[in-house]
Parts: sequence; structure tokens; C-alpha cells
Amino acid sequence: MTDAIIIGGGHNGLVCAFYLARAGLNVTVLERRDVVGGAAVTQEFHPGFRNSVASYTVSLLNPKVIADLDLHRHGLKIINRKVSNFLPLENGYLATGGGRTKAEVAKFSVKDAEALDAYNARLEAIADILRELVLQSPPNMTQGSLAEAIPQLLKSAMLGKRISRLDTTGRRDLLAMFSQSAGDWLDGWFESDPIKAVLGFDGIVGAFASPYTPGTAYVLLHHVFGEVNGEKGAWGHAVGGMGAITQAMAAACREQGVEIRTGVAVSEVLTENGRAAGVVTDAGETLRAKRIVSNIHPQLLFQKLIDPALLPADFNERIARYRSGSGTFRMNVALSELPRFTCKPEPGDHLTGGIIIAPDMAYMERAFADARQHGWSKEPIVEMLIPSVVDDSLAPAGQHVASLFCQHVQPVLSGGRSWDDHREEVADLMIDTVDKWAPGFKASVLGRQINSPLDLERTFGLVNGDIMHGVLSLDQLFSARPVLGHGAYRGPLKGLYLCGAGTHPGGGVTGAPGHNAAREILKDVRRRV
Repeated sequence: MTDAIIIGGGHNGLVCAFYLARAGLNVTVLERRDVVGGAAVTQEFHPGFRNSVASYTVSLLNPKVIADLDLHRHGLKIINRKVSNFLPLENGYLATGGGRTKAEVAKFSVKDAEALDAYNARLEAIADILRELVLQSPPNMTQGSLAEAIPQLLKSAMLGKRISRLDTTGRRDLLAMFSQSAGDWLDGWFESDPIKAVLGFDGIVGAFASPYTPGTAYVLLHHVFGEVNGEKGAWGHAVGGMGAITQAMAAACREQGVEIRTGVAVSEVLTENGRAAGVVTDAGETLRAKRIVSNIHPQLLFQKLIDPALLPADFNERIARYRSGSGTFRMNVALSELPRFTCKPEPGDHLTGGIIIAPDMAYMERAFADARQHGWSKEPIVEMLIPSVVDDSLAPAGQHVASLFCQHVQPVLSGGRSWDDHREEVADLMIDTVDKWAPGFKASVLGRQINSPLDLERTFGLVNGDIMHGVLSLDQLFSARPVLGHGAYRGPLKGLYLCGAGTHPGGGVTGAPGHNAAREILKDVRRRV
């Protein structure tokens, strides 16, 4: 019998395994696919062309996780973007980052350029609170003894102390960010469309919503509390693609003695006397462990692997209501040459950033409404990254790869339609959308890899294609992620834990859920719970 079995070899599972093994536990990681990394993997998708298959850019990976796992020693190298974002427009463009943002914004509004410092300072004050909370376990106020409640009360007091450091303006901003839409938040700061489009894009990334949907201001905030190479709020590229992160994590795990088994799918979590006691694999193998840790989507765990009769009825009801669906359509394309945008045709630093095709908030709102009615937006939102401009390991000399992160599409098509019947049609639309702004792009495509929401679910276990493992709404955050009363990484069965993005702090390649879950598991080990 091993000390812990971790179901799912995505990045959070690997992080959790590392910390448990470093503390002296015998740990086995079981991964259904033939490669570890979950959605953070790099694969060849066209002869000679490699790219990050699903997740595609770096910012939220926690510095403590990077340092503790010594990922750089294990081969990870992250390059900062020279340009954060590039927004092509019919008459000009906006490029942000690299010290150019103010001057660029001033092309459209001097007033907006002058407001940037105050905007960034106030957003950063709130982001700093989130950075502190990312590696904290949420208070888990449940019924129990006074002795069990006191630690949770102390956690609540610590959270209050952190928030109390904000001045009145900061507290008001914090309330606004958790309740307002991204559009309302940005409309209160700026008057010109381009800067609102660039900033507002973060409010709908991984959220099937209009930028004017209440709660999208928090989604915006969720995407700005990261850092790259010590630069807060920056975005970068992992050399070799996102798989370089998880391969480095796997190396760190193996160094600590973790057993990683690929091609092993779990079909059942075994229980004995109300406690998780092992797993059964699809091949019929029974593996026993003192603790079972799930890195898969909460609904896959509780609805597919555990007999619902063993779980509280209200818990089952809440899990059934847990909402997932990010409206994401993900593509990789092999290119014979770099795209040439009408507004800035020559190659340059702008091609190192996130290229956002969504010129204003009204465009984003129409895209959402269109997708809700028709299944996908006729004028979709596309963010394109071309990592090969900074990483020549991904494509043959003189050629390139591009990641297309596309919104909005229905997570599950209405009217009984299947994504299997429409994926090629929508992929054509995404490429045509880029070609409209960069004529010749379509002709340069040598090959493509398509991941519809259904493909993302089948391949990576992302229910309804949700890249966040669940909607980032107030009722599914912090202590309520995935279910209030089980927000501190412990399931409703003894010996059962969760370490995936369906727990605090949510989606993105952060490593934080794995880090936090390991800390809670080790507490229980010491207490012999």
C-alpha cells in the first residue's frame, strides 16, 4: 500500500505529488493519457511543427512553485513578451507593454493615457491581495466541534486583516471587481475603445460571457495577478512550449521518488468504512493507498468514479449544479510565413505579443450574443500567439506555428447538434477571421490542429471544454470552490482530497491548487486523520 495515489498527471497533480514526496510520502501518479502534463503539453501536430496543444502562455505559474520544484534546473526557461498585446484596428493599431503603453494609448485619448498610472496602481493593490491569497487554503466553515471551527475562524480573521490593509478606495475597488462586469469597470476609467478592448479581453478569457456580464471584472482580475521572471502582470513563453513546464515538474517529482504511470485510467475510487482506500483502473488493476488525491474535474470525480450513495445528498445536488463551460475553441496552425497585418505589415515586436482580434467591447458583446443564438459567433474573438518568433525549436527554419485561442462558441451545441459535425466549419471561420486582418494568412496555413469544446473534454477531461475546470463566478470561488464546506481541498469522504483547478484559486497554469492541497494533506498525515 502506498501513502497517496494522485488521479491525473496534470500540472497541479505533479506539484502536489512533489510536495508530498519531499515530505517523505510514497506517491504514485496515475495519468490516463500517454504523456503527463494534462492540458499543459507540447506535441507535434503537423510534420516538423510542435506547439502547446491546449494551454499556451505563461503568467500565473506561482514563483514559489517554480522555486520549490527548482524548475529552471530541470530545464524550464521562460521568455518575457516584448509586447504584451497587439490590437489591429481598421485605422491603426494599439500595442501595449514594454514601456510603450502610455504613448500608444495617447494616440486615441490623452485623457486615457493620463489615467493609466492610477488605474494600474489601484488594480495592482487588489492584485497584491489575491497574490497573498493564492497560496492560502480558504476558510472551510462547516458543522463540527469548537476545536474544528477555531482554525477556520482564525483563517477568516487573517483574510479580514489582509483586506483591512486596503484604504477605503481599495475596498470599494475590491467590491466592484467581485460584483461588476469588466465593461462597467473599464467604462468608469477610460473613454477610448482600443484600451478597453485590450484590457477587457482578459474579462472574457475562459468565460462564456459578454464583457458586460456581472462578475467578469473578477475574471479580468484573475488574469492579472501573475508574474514572469519577477515582473508583475507580465506574460511570457516557455521555451519548448507549455509541455516544458510539466516535463520539468515530472523530473522534479521523479527526483523525489514519485512513481508516474501513464496510460493508466482510473474507473473507480474504492471506499472502506466511509474512507477512500484505493482505486480500480480501466484494466482492472486494484491499487490501494492511505489517501486518494483527485486532480480531475470535480464532476468527473464525484459523478463518474464514486458511488453517489456514499456521498451526502445535498453535496451530490451541488456538484450536479456546478457550472462549467468557457466557450473556448482552440487551434494550432503551421505557417509557411509570418502574418502581415494590414495596419502593420512588416514583421516586428508586435508579433511577439498576444494578438487580439476584437477591436472593441461592442464586438465582444455581439460575439457572445451571436454564439448564444447560433452556436458560434459569426465574427468571433481570436487571440493569436506566434511563439516561434521567440522559440525556433517549434518549427522548421523560416516557418512558424501559431496558437489560436478563440471565443465565443457554445460549450454544448443546442438543437441536438454535435461539435463533431461543425468543428471544421468553425475552424475555417477562425482562420478567415484572422485573414480579414492579415490578408494572406489563410494561404500560409500548411496544417492545423482543432480542439472544439467536445475535443477538449474528450482529450483533457475539461468538462464542456472549460479551461478553468469551472466558471469563475462568486458562487464558485474561494471557500465555495467546488462546494461550500469542502473548499479546503478535502472531499466528503475521509482520505479523499482534491488538488485540481476545480479548487481555489481556480484555473490557469498556477500550481497553486496542488501546492495548497499538499499542505492540507500533510497536516492530516501529522494528525493521523
